[in-house]
Amino acid sequence: MNGQLALLLPNWIGGHSALQSHGVQAARIEDLWWLMFWVCSGVFVLVMVALGCAITRASLPGGPPGPIPPQPRRRMTRAVAAAMGVTVLTLFVLLIASVSTGRAIASLGAPKATVVRLIGHQWWWEVEYEDPVADRIVQTANEIHIPAGRPVLIQLESRDVIHSFWVPSLHGKRDLIPGHDSEIWIEADRPGVYRGLCAEFCGYQHAHMGFLVIAETPERFGAWYNSQLQPAVLPSTPLQQRGRQVVESAPCAVCHNIQGTQASGRLGPDLSHLASRRTLAAATLANTPGNLAGWIVDPQTVKPGNHMPANSLSSEDLQAVLAYLGSLK
Repeated sequence: MNGQLALLLPNWIGGHSALQSHGVQAARIEDLWWLMFWVCSGVFVLVMVALGCAITRASLPGGPPGPIPPQPRRRMTRAVAAAMGVTVLTLFVLLIASVSTGRAIASLGAPKATVVRLIGHQWWWEVEYEDPVADRIVQTANEIHIPAGRPVLIQLESRDVIHSFWVPSLHGKRDLIPGHDSEIWIEADRPGVYRGLCAEFCGYQHAHMGFLVIAETPERFGAWYNSQLQPAVLPSTPLQQRGRQVVESAPCAVCHNIQGTQASGRLGPDLSHLASRRTLAAATLANTPGNLAGWIVDPQTVKPGNHMPANSLSSEDLQAVLAYLGSLK
């Protein structure tokens, strides 16, 4: 992980490993993994022991063995049959464990769960919180805030190629196939920050298509949600006012939306609360003024092949834009 990003996330507890489960489904998957690991390890050891015994017996004085007498042959036949029986039984045990795990992780659900629509793009994640009331729908990007200890339904959609949603510490993988929406349930045991990623090769910047799942107490999640419902913060200084003017008149307004301004594009992430996010460019960079400046001026150096064009802003305009975007919390 990027060093700057690691420093930015001191409360990282979920990490990036399926063997550090912090959710109901991930715990089931981890248990299945360890079961298969120990069974396969035991089988490997037994096979190596049997091979070692065979090699040792073949190397004893007397040369290569001749025809096997009837009685040892019967013993060997029974041993092979017993080994085959144990093998079949072991496979059935693993099959039953796998099916049981699949049913268990599919059973999570709640009638009043938080519903999040996650849309995969090359190469970022559009996040929309569904609500029957239109003006309570929240849109953000590359961060999924969830209430800890409560099930969350993630509705998955792709707008271009096949992507794959994976938060190793919370659940397994689920593909996003264009034209075929799917869904997955997640639940975090306790508050923390968990790294997710696209687990299906989706183009040049596949490796830089990450996101964060931020689990918070229900109270903090509610406060965050209400803050996201608010329009973008109004500029409070002349520099910020100048920055808003530049954003509204530059190509930024064609691709990005900022609530309450003339910037109403839908091609790129919503920037209404950009300063409240921890990362930039789909968890590629820490959200700092320096990184934001480099991303605005020359995004192709940071993420070659992405769909954001370079911006030829003057130094004064760039500082104004940074001041304005830095106020959007």
